[in-house]
Amino acid sequence: MCGIVGAVAERDIVSVLVEGLRRLEYRGYDSAGVAVLDSTGRIGLCRTVGKVAELEKKLENKPLGGFLGVAHTRWATHGGVTEANAHPHMSGNRVAVIHNGIIENFQPIKDEMLAKGYEFHSETDTEVAAHLVHDYLKQGLDLVAAVGKAVKRFEGAFALLVIDAEDPDRIVVSRVASPLVIGVGKGENFVASGVPALLPVTRKFIYLEQGDLAEIRRDGVRIVDTDGKAVAREIHETEWDSASAEKAPYQHFMLKEIHDQPSALADTLYGRISNQRVLPESLGARAAEMLDKVEHIHIVACGTSYHAGCVGKYWIESIAGVPCQVEIASEYRYRHVVVPPNTLFVTLSQSGETADTLEALRMAKGLGYLGSLTICNSAHSSLVRESDLVMMTQAGPEIGVASTKAFTTQLLSILLVTLMMAKHRGLAVEREREFVANLTHAAAASDLALKMSDQLQELAKDFADKQHTLFLGRGPMWPIAMEGALKLKEISYIHAEAYAAGELKHGPLALIDNEMPVVVVAPNNELLDKLKSNMQVVRARGGQLYVFADKETGIKSEPGVKVIGMPHADRLIAPIVYTVPLQLLAYHVAVLKGTDVDQPRNLAKSVTVE
Repeated sequence: MCGIVGAVAERDIVSVLVEGLRRLEYRGYDSAGVAVLDSTGRIGLCRTVGKVAELEKKLENKPLGGFLGVAHTRWATHGGVTEANAHPHMSGNRVAVIHNGIIENFQPIKDEMLAKGYEFHSETDTEVAAHLVHDYLKQGLDLVAAVGKAVKRFEGAFALLVIDAEDPDRIVVSRVASPLVIGVGKGENFVASGVPALLPVTRKFIYLEQGDLAEIRRDGVRIVDTDGKAVAREIHETEWDSASAEKAPYQHFMLKEIHDQPSALADTLYGRISNQRVLPESLGARAAEMLDKVEHIHIVACGTSYHAGCVGKYWIESIAGVPCQVEIASEYRYRHVVVPPNTLFVTLSQSGETADTLEALRMAKGLGYLGSLTICNSAHSSLVRESDLVMMTQAGPEIGVASTKAFTTQLLSILLVTLMMAKHRGLAVEREREFVANLTHAAAASDLALKMSDQLQELAKDFADKQHTLFLGRGPMWPIAMEGALKLKEISYIHAEAYAAGELKHGPLALIDNEMPVVVVAPNNELLDKLKSNMQVVRARGGQLYVFADKETGIKSEPGVKVIGMPHADRLIAPIVYTVPLQLLAYHVAVLKGTDVDQPRNLAKSVTVE
């Protein structure tokens, strides 16, 4: 969601703040701003609607400078997209605040501040924080105490950065659910909502825990926990570097990340297999103990990660023989959940900070689960720190809002976990080695699928002027059809939806006409004949079929049917391989339509609010 950057140094930090915002553009936003404390003790403010580039232009015309400041990109929640609603927000000329998340009880506090004579200039919940901190400062509290007292009154999930013109040596930050990382430098320190923002200035990071309050100075960082006790948080050195978050030589981050997939898949296997066998101990110290006891699986996730979980259900039940239930996290949180004995709770997330998934995990801890496992791409995220077992996806930084390599590495990770469970349930050694041989082929098969890009660029012309598209699949390819539809709608803004092909006759068939492309995912598996029958039903009603098919299926192009030949892949890894051309199709359609591929409208990369 919103991007947060702060810096305190012995050099002018405006360029650091703006570059940090630029590197957080992938999170999705609609306005941007900076607040900098200058050498005269005045807080200079610059805000604008639109992209960070617009903020840079405004700063060129009206420069700011200083050694301490904060910057923000806003994804609107309270109030429309206006300069007045953009962050930072000020209280008088003294306090500046930036904020990620939602303060749910802002209205009664706003009423209290209005009664005290404070004026509000925005529709946001954030401005309440600025005025409340200012009020506590007027009562004689110092900045740390004022922020701490304010935070205790707020309800919701949020992160705050606060600066005070009368306390010019520190930034005070608070983390309640929304992620914050502190970047550690020499004679300077930084804070941001994500590691990529700070890669040009440091590789060393402190990951704040839930409820932490920190003061950040040039010469050090002090952190207190929810009880107000000083705590030491470990400094981690990231393996990501500045270049890994750049898109060159590709036109878009999304295209780069689609092409990253073969190497990301290979990296995800590294250290998890040996001698053609899986290594359950790679999940963590308690893996053997838990896997021996697992009798049920609950997978909880959102968006693309939910689709990965839906594919995983087919694998877990058919290979490991373990009953598996998959749920959307935002639904799971608000219903009465029955937990069978010895159930493993599994979360999937690219960022590890997805609000609904994280809160679902926290709720699950009190429901009697055997334990928790997360499959995640962010090593020091909240999900990773709060789960019993961890499978890192090793996709590297994913900047494009529409997830690509995070999804396929999640699929591969689920397969690894499935084989680990099956191994603990007596999977024969030869069968295990057969499965692993197919896993190791996933990277090469995906690389072959990337070579279809030119063909799909031409095919995209058939979709660019359409308003609707239907995706069909069966078995584990149904969630892949769901993911293909999601990618197309996310970045091209074409309405797309997916159905299990057998459900056509139960309603969706009414939509079929010659103006609606129907995309079919057709590997050579045990459901192929059923799928062919579903395709005939579409053709009989004038539907235009676009069939992604293995050559061994025998499906041929003919009037009304375009076959896109797929590289051969074993049915085990077919969901991974067939995902790649669907990503490429969506990408090329979006480019033809001229949409913002990496930052599609209204969307955010890391969804840290409900």
